Amino acid sequence: MARQNSTRERQATHFPAFENNAAVETNGALAPYKALVKRLSEAYGPSGSEERVRDLVRNEIKGFVDQVRVDAMGNLIAHRRGSRGQAKKIMLSAHLDEVGVMVTFIDARGFARFSSLGAVKPLTLLGARVRFENGTEGVIGREEKNAAHTEIALDSLFIDVGAAVEKIQVGDTANFVSEFVDPDGFLVGKGLNGRVGCAILIETLRQVKKSPHEIFCVFTVQQQVGARGAGAAAYAIQPDLAIVLDAAAAGDFPGAALTEIALGKGPAIKFQDEGAMTSSGARQTLLRAAREAHVPYQLDVTPRAAGDSLPIQAARQGVPTGVLAVPMRYRNTSSEMIHYDDAQQTIQLLLNLLNKPL
Repeated sequence: MARQNSTRERQATHFPAFENNAAVETNGALAPYKALVKRLSEAYGPSGSEERVRDLVRNEIKGFVDQVRVDAMGNLIAHRRGSRGQAKKIMLSAHLDEVGVMVTFIDARGFARFSSLGAVKPLTLLGARVRFENGTEGVIGREEKNAAHTEIALDSLFIDVGAAVEKIQVGDTANFVSEFVDPDGFLVGKGLNGRVGCAILIETLRQVKKSPHEIFCVFTVQQQVGARGAGAAAYAIQPDLAIVLDAAAAGDFPGAALTEIALGKGPAIKFQDEGAMTSSGARQTLLRAAREAHVPYQLDVTPRAAGDSLPIQAARQGVPTGVLAVPMRYRNTSSEMIHYDDAQQTIQLLLNLLNKPL
């Protein structure tokens, strides 16, 4: 299937295999993939504190891989052997961590100042509820002397934990308190930026048949604070091809950046991340897999979006690296939004890629 040449043509194209979501809900219960995303979304895991999410993923992939290990950085590396000798090594990665905050100072009255973990805009923090790893919750407030300013500075914000101040200390981290919901084919919750990719990799491992390739699914740590884990994993694996699962900023809501990326139109194949151009060969592999699987796709250039692609691409003597991203609204907030179909189509694309020779 040739890629459509215009926005109008893309919007008019139908892919019947993905249009009927009647089976998404069963007797009021979440469908398996949605339930998986909910578990991952609600798990605690700011950058540097990914252990709970990692343990959850490890349990989910049990029985679908040949070997699982945790490296010195904290990455979870799952290996599934190929069905042929001299198999190519394909690395698929998604990050475990989510944005959050870290306590830097607690004043005499018990109000905690903090730094951000990841690209969190101060405006999205004001009034937000946060939860620490020990379960202590707080509300983010703002100094009244700055209330008249339209710009919100991070150093004007604080966390109010009330009488529970003795339960937190400098260096503690917290994430958003947010309920996972699934309105009309959309999935909304915290941490979806990375956890949707984790769920896609888990489902791919469950569904893939005998692949000719050595498959390494890497669930990376500290992506939000400089993509620290991904490079170490790629250095160890030395893959022949790497595909990074991530989120693509959508432009289909009022005031969004100028991009054609939209929810419900298929996964985005990226040309560029911050500091990294994706490899031409990797892009062509993704495009071919999408066409063969009859999966709609979008093309994305987001030069200011940091991700795991740069450290993977630069590992050792270099790794051909592509980025496959699920379109997302409201990235790095407590209510990140994706479309169910885009995630399912991403799985189908990956299955096609893994089941055929490169």
